[in-house]
Amino acid sequence: MPPRSRRDQGEPLVVRAARDRERHISQVTSYGFLAARGPRKSVTVVPPPLRYWQYNAASPLVVGLTLLAVAAWLGFLAWLDGAAAVTAELPLALALAALVLAGSTGRFTVSDHGVSTDIAGLRQTSSFAVVPRVLVTDVVAGPPPADWPRAKRRGGWWPGRHRVSVRHLGSDALDEQAFTGWVRDPAAFADALDHPLRA
Repeated sequence: MPPRSRRDQGEPLVVRAARDRERHISQVTSYGFLAARGPRKSVTVVPPPLRYWQYNAASPLVVGLTLLAVAAWLGFLAWLDGAAAVTAELPLALALAALVLAGSTGRFTVSDHGVSTDIAGLRQTSSFAVVPRVLVTDVVAGPPPADWPRAKRRGGWWPGRHRVSVRHLGSDALDEQAFTGWVRDPAAFADALDHPLRA
């Protein structure tokens, strides 16, 4: 963990968290959604590398609604104009469905200052649900323990992913909160948050 300045140690935790939230957004938005390509060319000061990042596929709800919308669209066309209309419209319907699913892909990111989820189709809002790293109190493998607050879900299961749970303080630095997600490498994720992974 990098050494903290005296000013950091003397500040209220809520002030440090607010500042780190802004630093996190600045660092994350210095990279495009495809983080492996490195920082954006327009960035004047080279940002530190991201500590951890992975992509999360669209949620089952989004996938289901997209498939339902495509089926309804094609079914309506079949009823209205017959099979020839469905055949003509099928490439466009599949292309639009793929676009919706690509836009719903998320990136789970840990920077030097926080952790957040970014959605490809919502890049104008940069990051949401940012948790500053100074507010993280515990990281465990698997589901959250029974004595934790109810955990919010971030991303869903995917082959090769392992469930982790993170306990943290809220933006007021008082209320305890938690979230759970599925990550490629639980130990690397916990290390990026500067907390040992507990079983």
